[in-house]
Amino acid sequence: MITGASSGIGAESARLFAAEGAAVVLTARRAGHLERLGAEIRAAGGRALAAPGDVTRPQDMRDVVEKAVDTFGRLDAAFNNAGWTSTGTAFHEIGDDEYDRIIGVNQRGVWNAMRAQITAMLAAGTGGAIVNTSSVAGVRATGVAAPYIAAKHAVIGLTRAAADEYGAYGIRVNALVVGSTGTELMQEVLARTPDLFGPFVERAIQQRLAAPREVAQAAVWLCSDRSSFITAAAVPVDGGWTAR
Repeated sequence: MITGASSGIGAESARLFAAEGAAVVLTARRAGHLERLGAEIRAAGGRALAAPGDVTRPQDMRDVVEKAVDTFGRLDAAFNNAGWTSTGTAFHEIGDDEYDRIIGVNQRGVWNAMRAQITAMLAAGTGGAIVNTSSVAGVRATGVAAPYIAAKHAVIGLTRAAADEYGAYGIRVNALVVGSTGTELMQEVLARTPDLFGPFVERAIQQRLAAPREVAQAAVWLCSDRSSFITAAAVPVDGGWTAR
């Protein structure tokens, strides 16, 4: 199950998971994008189910997980990648609606998805792996909106708490500390605040934006048996930003 699967890191992850043999359940709000991606994966010989849903709605996440189990038998892995932010508004000028949306997607969305996913994994009794998208903003103040920074810090906390609580059931939970990546969201951020491009690139050792596929590779690895002794980790995929 991949949230935020309609574009960017989520869509690239879906392609990679499917190429490695996983049946992928694609969820996001944009149903048309999901259907096209699902058709592309099936045309390439993969298995994909488009299951539109909004991560801010707990019932949507329960419904998507139920569809995954009904269609494919169980849920083995999940990548909670949906995100949204804003820029250019000072801390004291951010309105309640903007705050609620940022927290709702980035923090509450991970909470909603993990509760449904863990419930299904416990019911199956076969363990599983969950990866949550945090950010360099989860460990640094990066210049984006303060609620986004707070939410991405919280994602790492939720990741570690769940890993600790469900490790005995064979469920691993990890987070990606993602650096600046050339996604649709990043394009929107830079369109609103072009001055951030320099800091976003220059702070990293590699001094470039990541390609979505580079981040997707880390998510696929953490959901696979190749990372079987890794849990409760915040794994940097940031071009070296957090090393400085």
